[in-house]
Amino acid sequence: MSRVYEMESVLTPGEVTRVDANKFAAMREAYLAVLPTGRPGLTDAEIRALIEPILSQVHFPDGAAAGWWRKGVQLDLEAKGIIGRTLKKPARFFLL
Repeated sequence: MSRVYEMESVLTPGEVTRVDANKFAAMREAYLAVLPTGRPGLTDAEIRALIEPILSQVHFPDGAAAGWWRKGVQLDLEAKGIIGRTLKKPARFFLL
């Protein structure tokens, strides 16, 4: 792992997980590119479908491990107050 990013989680405030900064940045860029501003937002399944065609093949060949990174980015963005989620299931995510 070259550069390291300290990924936060809205589920465990104050704790960080050290991850590959390049992979994190690639997924974050794709995630933010598809997420709408404001409600109603998108479900995780909708986000996954929109991210797949634009995801970096360098970092995620054939979508390898993309689910783990997508969830990590989502939780980090929530912890930082960049995105929000609806309380009703299925949860929908949107830019604040």
